[in-house]
Amino acid sequence: FETQKRFFHKYFMMIFEIVRLSVKTIELAALGRPFGLGMLYDCCQDSLIPGMTLWDPDALEKDARERPQPNSEFEIVASESIEHKSSALNVDASLKASFLAGLVEVGGSAKYLNDSKISKNQARVTLKYKTTTKYQELSMNHLGRGNVKHQYIFDQGIATHVVTGILYGAQAFFVFDREVSEKEDHKDIEGNLKVMIQQIPGLVLQGQHSLQKTETDTVNVQKFSCKFYGDFNVQRNPVSFQDAIEVYQSLPKLLGANGENAVPVKVWLMPLKSLDSAAAQLVRQISVRLVTAAQSVLEDFNELEMRCNDAMKQSTIKQFPQIGKKLKTFKELLSEYKLEIQTTLAKKLPSIRGGVEKESVLAEVFKKRHSSPFNSKNLSEWMSCKEREINILKSLTNMMKNTEIVTSRYALDQEILSAEHAVCFAFTSVEDDEPYLSDLSEYLQETPESPQEITYQIHDIKKENWCFLNEVWNAMRQKAKLFNEFAQINMDNNIRFLIASVASEKKKGASIHLYKEGSLVMYKLPLKKEDMDIDGCRWYSFGKNSSKRNRTILLFGPTGSGKSTLINSMINYIVGVERNDNFRFKLTEEGQLKSEDGTPEISIYKIYHQQGFKIPYSLTIIHSQAFHHRFFSRPFFKRRVRQIISRLFMSDKLARGIDALCLVIQASFQGQNYHVTMCLIQCSNFLTKMWQRTSGFW
Repeated sequence: FETQKRFFHKYFMMIFEIVRLSVKTIELAALGRPFGLGMLYDCCQDSLIPGMTLWDPDALEKDARERPQPNSEFEIVASESIEHKSSALNVDASLKASFLAGLVEVGGSAKYLNDSKISKNQARVTLKYKTTTKYQELSMNHLGRGNVKHQYIFDQGIATHVVTGILYGAQAFFVFDREVSEKEDHKDIEGNLKVMIQQIPGLVLQGQHSLQKTETDTVNVQKFSCKFYGDFNVQRNPVSFQDAIEVYQSLPKLLGANGENAVPVKVWLMPLKSLDSAAAQLVRQISVRLVTAAQSVLEDFNELEMRCNDAMKQSTIKQFPQIGKKLKTFKELLSEYKLEIQTTLAKKLPSIRGGVEKESVLAEVFKKRHSSPFNSKNLSEWMSCKEREINILKSLTNMMKNTEIVTSRYALDQEILSAEHAVCFAFTSVEDDEPYLSDLSEYLQETPESPQEITYQIHDIKKENWCFLNEVWNAMRQKAKLFNEFAQINMDNNIRFLIASVASEKKKGASIHLYKEGSLVMYKLPLKKEDMDIDGCRWYSFGKNSSKRNRTILLFGPTGSGKSTLINSMINYIVGVERNDNFRFKLTEEGQLKSEDGTPEISIYKIYHQQGFKIPYSLTIIHSQAFHHRFFSRPFFKRRVRQIISRLFMSDKLARGIDALCLVIQASFQGQNYHVTMCLIQCSNFLTKMWQRTSGFW
């Protein structure tokens, strides 16, 4: 019973809607179209039927009624959304749907509907002027029973309505635009311009001298450009604020002394069904809910296109054209899908209005979009990724001052092959494949005749993109600091410093490539040598002084045991070099400490903590040979080394002592546990005594 009840309710509501539409007069915005009294109109297609009327031209003109309808008004259009622009032109939901689908070709002032901002960095304020002059309508001599001359037209089914009334007048829109920089306040600029524009209508009566402008206002106004959309035949379109004032003042005169230059601004349509039951009719209108859905889709695309345009204007795109290519592809895919949506709307709207198809087919179009790769969430997130990627590249390249950016692999090869030494900061993920763009392209290639529906991967755009991985960003920033510090220290040396995009699947984010005569090599970190008054000891520092606590480690062992290799491994770990990176840093070289010829036998490296380090403190490494070449000869600890360490303890360099001892031996000494233990004990005892002498406690 309930099912039957719902069915009959739905059926009677549909019948009621059909009857209502068959007798209801429709008010419609003219939108620059050439309406005339008695013209036929198809509300299913929202199109005029030229060349055919129900009456002869003489009869239409003879019995038409006319009365004056003078009125003028102006307003500031609140925003540039489709909703507000449609409201400014009195476009109802049904006509808006036809416009969005491309069924309606607008003209005159209605071309304002097609004008959209191309950038989010665009301040825009629009002034609307509207005037009406007269109203014309058909009389009962036309619409009365038996007064229709060409009855056969009803049987042809080419139209649903006839134009029975027209309001004449004209409209104009002055669109003021200005590019806004990052330092300027978008709302303040628009607010100030609104104040200036609101004074314009008063100038018609008071003259231009009454415009109250400060010197600042004058400068700001001069930065605005102006576009004009109107039903007036102006001698030249205004391009500046001053031009707009002059054109605005001339508008009333352009209508003619008797309003002869006025155009239709609103029309009234009577259903043909009310004149003859055989005529075609409008069965149903598109619901506001679906019109809003269509509007939302197209506004999403407009927003994305603006973001895309803004991104492509960035100087970073010229430096890294690979990103520009991706953005261009993305924009082209958006345009193609937008056209596909509009084409579908253009096909479905007439058939729904004519009762051929149900409204649910249109709802299915929007539902399908939400489950497709073109859903608004994924589109916006992908664009956010590109915007963040551009900002990261911009930030890092600004850190590395006075460094040349090469835009292609060919240019990079030229640079590294022509220089004896070259250091390249390589962005390794800029050229990564974009699986999401591939899915967008594949989706557009799918046709309704496809044998089966294609299942698309659910994308987590942010997780797929390197620029939202904090560990990658932190590592890139640290490498940029190292690169910049090294470049500053070696500015006067014959070394080329470069920035480029070099694809690498193994390393996300960035890598530092070191070249010698075109081949990759290892490179020493930029160390600062400090003065020492202790013979046989050298002190180096890396980085700038840090407030982080310090830890000190003493490495000792015979020549060839691998101390330098261990130190280099430690520093590469600290600065974030990964195993699969194709570069390495080094602090020292194996065998550089000597013991028999009086040269320095201890090197100290002070590594100041920097953001991005993998350890939370500064590190001091004491690199000492400490032993005779005969490793197990006595005494284990060389006398000269003991003297150097003693002097270090008495200086302020080791005021906090030593936190760890590390004895480095060759693998061939495995099994010599007794001797190794004795070495550690002797060293520990010695250091304890030294610390007790200088500090009293360790």
